[in-house]
Amino acid sequence: MNTKCNKWLLTLAVAAVAAAVSGPTAAQAPAESPAPGADTQANAPADMNTTVHLIRLLVSQGVITVAQGEALLMQAQEEVRQAAQGDAGPDVREDDVRVPYIPEVVLEEIREEVKEDVMAKAKAENWAAPNTFPDWVSRIKVYGDVRVRNESRFFSGDNSNEITDFHEMNESGPHDVNSKTAVSLPPLMNTREDRENLLRIRARFGLEAALSDNWDAGVRLATGSSNGPVSTTQTLGGGLGKKDIWLDQAWVSWHPGIWNFTAGRAENPFVSTDILYSGELNFDGVSAGFSGLDFSDNGSVFGTFGAFPLQYSDDDWPSNQKDKGDSEDRWLLGAQLGVDWEFDNGDGFKTALAYYNFDNVRGQRSSECYLYAAAPPCDSDWSVPAFMQKGNTVFLLRDIQLDPANPALTPLPQYVGLASEFELLDLNARWNTSLFNGYKLQLAGNYIYNLAYDEDEMWENADGQLISNFDSNTGELESGREAWMLHAAFGSSLDLRHAGEWLAFMGYKYIEPDALPDAYNDSTFHLGGTNAKGYYLGGSYALNENLYFRGRWMSSEEVYGPPLAIDVLQFELNAQF
Repeated sequence: MNTKCNKWLLTLAVAAVAAAVSGPTAAQAPAESPAPGADTQANAPADMNTTVHLIRLLVSQGVITVAQGEALLMQAQEEVRQAAQGDAGPDVREDDVRVPYIPEVVLEEIREEVKEDVMAKAKAENWAAPNTFPDWVSRIKVYGDVRVRNESRFFSGDNSNEITDFHEMNESGPHDVNSKTAVSLPPLMNTREDRENLLRIRARFGLEAALSDNWDAGVRLATGSSNGPVSTTQTLGGGLGKKDIWLDQAWVSWHPGIWNFTAGRAENPFVSTDILYSGELNFDGVSAGFSGLDFSDNGSVFGTFGAFPLQYSDDDWPSNQKDKGDSEDRWLLGAQLGVDWEFDNGDGFKTALAYYNFDNVRGQRSSECYLYAAAPPCDSDWSVPAFMQKGNTVFLLRDIQLDPANPALTPLPQYVGLASEFELLDLNARWNTSLFNGYKLQLAGNYIYNLAYDEDEMWENADGQLISNFDSNTGELESGREAWMLHAAFGSSLDLRHAGEWLAFMGYKYIEPDALPDAYNDSTFHLGGTNAKGYYLGGSYALNENLYFRGRWMSSEEVYGPPLAIDVLQFELNAQF
């Protein structure tokens, strides 16, 4: 029954009680007190009978409880009894207004119904609480984290000091590779001088908004020493200058049922490890995924598909020519299918197989360039990688022709490009279990295989101009197509959500030079890139639910080529909100 009807019935009941004690029959004495459901027709005055019928109706309709009905009847009967015994109370004058007594239970019922109506109207009109925010604020989630890290980098004194920084060579280049005309060496990496006590920070701040039941949008800002894709860490110092802030994420998501569709710049949608994708890497593009597709009481299937632009060719390249170059866009196309299994004892097992095609990322050897005659730039300059770390095999992109008048002193300004194509199979597996005294154990593994790796094709495509991962004494390429890692973690918790929880972890990584693109993996192990192998270990401790401490030691060296051993020590505080 609706609220208005309830109020109407309550009003009738109160009026009936008033009539029973104030009308012409008020002096008649009632029989024994009837219950709300008892038969009072034969032994009660007419007004009292009316009152009983109304109260019975209220009880049967659920407007008031049986206890409330009994209270109403007892009040009416008491008033009638007092009137019958001549207890008329104070003198009543002709112009007095009679106000009948209303029992407390009825008053409470009326107060509650009035309160509900008023609060409903107040909420609808948004004046219920004048110091609160409007409705749209409740649909926005604010989150973020802050990390303060002390990092030390230790280099072996036996390392080669002639390892070229090819990313810097492209960024600041082209660089003249003719030793007779070059005015400086190419950019070289620091490989021998330790860098201790680098104080570094990371800050990220994001907003997520619920647009409707199945539409969301998000934006996140982050620090970072550069716009490189793999790290949002900022080294302090720099004369106490302010630090940069970058747009780290901006996305819109639609999630009908078990599906989720995302467009924009968002977090990594795939199950992966940091030997392939850094934990701070975000993906530009579109993705579609599903999860929770059950095939048994314990198992479900999940999957993800995505297309992500890595680099678009410049619209006006070459800028000094009427005829522009063809579109040479580079894309990452990915598909993953996996199984998530929950055992009856609470253990969990997850495995996923993915295929990634890094389309058009391999460099292209140019046609003949006549730069000595002030000719246009070479036609393969578009294939310079947008970002590199280190480890992949590279070659000289430009086929620069020598000046016939002075061939030995012809400058050879060069860029470098990737020698291999990359089509990866990526297999991940993870098992979580509980041990004695509630301790948790996680074992994980990752294996990556580059289907497109072909040494003969690399030589042919580079026109013999490979300049890294190449043994000049034997004439052989020192590279490979495989990468793998093993990881184990043990502690009181795997997610550190409560004060006092702790976690210890260790693992081993092995990454051959051309097993995967060196641009996108973890930037701390071997200071980023491929052609690295070694171990790591560390531990974390939760100070409270929003703050934890972590320490890590990573020791690595090269797989092939000149010696390059790098150890990294990190201590950090991580706060999240």
